[in-house]
Amino acid sequence: VGQVLETGEPLIVADALSHEVFRSSKSVMRLKLSSVMCVPLKARGTTLGLIYLGNDNAINHFGRELLDTVMVFAAEGGLILESAVARRDLEVKVDNLAHELEDRRFGEIIGACDSMRDIYKKIARIATTDISVMVEGETGTGKELVARAIHQKSNRAKGPFIVINCGAIPENLLESELFGHMRGAFTGAVATVQGKFQAANGGTLFLDEVGEMPLPLQVKILRAIQEKVVQKVGDTKSEQVDIRFVAATNRRLVDEVKSGNFREDLYYRLNVVTLTLPPLRERDDDVLLIARFLLGRW
Repeated sequence: VGQVLETGEPLIVADALSHEVFRSSKSVMRLKLSSVMCVPLKARGTTLGLIYLGNDNAINHFGRELLDTVMVFAAEGGLILESAVARRDLEVKVDNLAHELEDRRFGEIIGACDSMRDIYKKIARIATTDISVMVEGETGTGKELVARAIHQKSNRAKGPFIVINCGAIPENLLESELFGHMRGAFTGAVATVQGKFQAANGGTLFLDEVGEMPLPLQVKILRAIQEKVVQKVGDTKSEQVDIRFVAATNRRLVDEVKSGNFREDLYYRLNVVTLTLPPLRERDDDVLLIARFLLGRW
């Protein structure tokens, strides 16, 4: 075994007990070996193991014909070993990348550039408070992920995290989506339905694309934030709610306030702290990190 592992060459010993080299081997004497055959299993040019055949009652038991057969098995075994080694190396590489990625992510947010690390520090500082947060950034910069990270690291983490896209819902339906409605409040209202505000009670309400919200509805949102009460469409009673607000926009709301498209008082209610997310084109090697993460998921 030692010789085959060292030389990488197959070996047949016709009579091990009489062989001048091997007869003094402890294993030969203890096992009373007569015939021995060893064939190396090679992968990537290296002997990783071997096939060992031993017989203790007959000399010259293994011949050239059997050696050729075993060599075929050894070649197949080498291919299997090579695949196994390649798989192991790949698994190690994936694990290393996973650890590297884990070191460079914050919750579900992936990124290690300076600007993102600064965002992580701000999230850690504000998450445990109940102050409202405005997340600004271009479409696709991960505003909802940031809002979710704020929620998950807050004291409300066990409560609901409710998302509503203010720009994706028609204006005539947005109020009902936010505050709910009573049965018969309008055509098609066949049942009393809770709104996002009621659903977010005890948790966080994420107002995505808040800059798209129509002015008349902004007044009601402001009242809900200030007084912590909401009223379903068609209802006469108010409901108390306890909500942490995170809003997001891809617009410059300061300009929207100046142009009269967004209420200044609501802006300052929602914008107690601002987080401005950098676009991916300004985030150095984060593109590669995100690509590796996505490939790993697929």
